[in-house]
Amino acid sequence: MDLRTLIYRYCNYQERCQKEVRNKLYDNGANSEDVGQLMAELIDSGLINEERYAQNFARGKFRIKLWGKIKIVYELKQDQISEYCIKKALKEIDETEYWDTLRKLCERKLLELKGEKNEFVLKSKLYRYLIQKGYESTLVQEVINELI
Repeated sequence: MDLRTLIYRYCNYQERCQKEVRNKLYDNGANSEDVGQLMAELIDSGLINEERYAQNFARGKFRIKLWGKIKIVYELKQDQISEYCIKKALKEIDETEYWDTLRKLCERKLLELKGEKNEFVLKSKLYRYLIQKGYESTLVQEVINELI
């Protein structure tokens, strides 16, 4: 299978960022001239669109994996997505849905930790869990104080 067919299939399967496509091309033996030419072709045809990728990524990670904005931003930066696209992607997340998801995560974790007697230990475990999911510390503290 030639590089063009391979990369078109790769991009048609799901939304990809430029970094993923470049890596796939180099992994399959493409030289830098071929990569540049194919990347330009894919961008012109609309198969690669960083803004669309960032928006889909943010929506998916928030709704499926219940990630917070901090973790989403970090992962998008790892994919070398521009600040503009990241800001547009974060607008895809509804604030009330974000707050409700944070509260539900906290309530679910509280049920898991119901055997914990020490309130300080309970709060710190909740805090660490929610921070690890990528939520902002001020929001996490508000939710924990509201529920405990």
